[in-house]
Amino acid sequence: MENTKRYLKVYEQVREDIIGGRYPVGTKLPSKRVMAEAMGMSVITIEHAYELLAEEGYIFPKEKSGYFVSFDDKEIYTGAEKNKAKAKKAAGGTKIQKLRELEEKQNENVSRTPSHISENAPKFSYPIYAKTVRRVLSEYDSYIMNKSPKNGMLELRSAIADYLERSRRLEVLPGQIIIGAGAEYLYGLILQTFGRDIVYGVESPSYLKIAKVYAAGGAHLKMLKLGKDGIESEELWNNDIKLLHITPYRSFPSGVTASAAKKREYLKWSSKTGGYIIEDDFESEFTPSRKPEETIFSLDEEGRVVYVNTFTRTIGSYARCAYMVLPTNLVEIFTEKTGFYECPVPTLDQLVIASLIESGDFERHINKVRRYNRNSIL
Repeated sequence: MENTKRYLKVYEQVREDIIGGRYPVGTKLPSKRVMAEAMGMSVITIEHAYELLAEEGYIFPKEKSGYFVSFDDKEIYTGAEKNKAKAKKAAGGTKIQKLRELEEKQNENVSRTPSHISENAPKFSYPIYAKTVRRVLSEYDSYIMNKSPKNGMLELRSAIADYLERSRRLEVLPGQIIIGAGAEYLYGLILQTFGRDIVYGVESPSYLKIAKVYAAGGAHLKMLKLGKDGIESEELWNNDIKLLHITPYRSFPSGVTASAAKKREYLKWSSKTGGYIIEDDFESEFTPSRKPEETIFSLDEEGRVVYVNTFTRTIGSYARCAYMVLPTNLVEIFTEKTGFYECPVPTLDQLVIASLIESGDFERHINKVRRYNRNSIL
């Protein structure tokens, strides 16, 4: 545990030095031996930290040369105003036409199943799930027949908040969390809160239901072309988008993961345009990396990111439950616009998931799958 803390400490310090400009793009980092001596740590510890930085796109290795900085946080695209009229014209066309174009690239009936995870990966243990259901029925008795609060049971929201702090380094309060019956339900709440009079930007290609839910609610859609590390800069800046829905980790079906620089470009976009970001964090918990993926929500300092995740992937499709984490400045407006909706997830299901998280069974399963994924790509 101590060694883990040490290499994460190195990772965080070097990352901040890169972001802060101490190591500009193209700069060679100190060798592992030099860095180890400077920080009073082992070369192995420094090597682990450098590998994590490389995985997330902050640096890259050159054979027999060392590690060089690849993170570039300069103004990535500056032609937005000049080309705005052109982008407006390109954004024309009906929502039906846009959906038809999208469906030509994707099979309408395909489910969002990550291709990089083997079908042989460990599934959540049925005996553990069944035992937890029995325990909840015994401990809570008739309490399970109570109606859930509109934003979800406090037991589950508190368990999620504690889990996010432990595993994702997200410090949130239960009051920032909304429980829903699947991610698509939460997309609907997002649409109702932000309204139909703005343009919604969605990755292209992307999970088809994202666009379908927004279009069905009457939203104006713009499909944004994905590049090798996220939405292409010209697509992002040259449109009158006010809400950007992204899947930064292995977007389905392309498998594209946003680089560290791209994540900060998204935040720069939201700050300069007054837009908001929906971070759809589907299954990033199963990353083969030795540390959790860096979330855009954790980098946001202006309250412009809404974080969405689901238990459908981590527990199973039978766990029809998802959650949304709001920045504190949006809690009141979400309550005003959608607070009258009843929570559609049964009280029993919410208490079972809360118990799985609190017992540690949930995280043990995630760690088991992550170990499997690491071994399978060796």
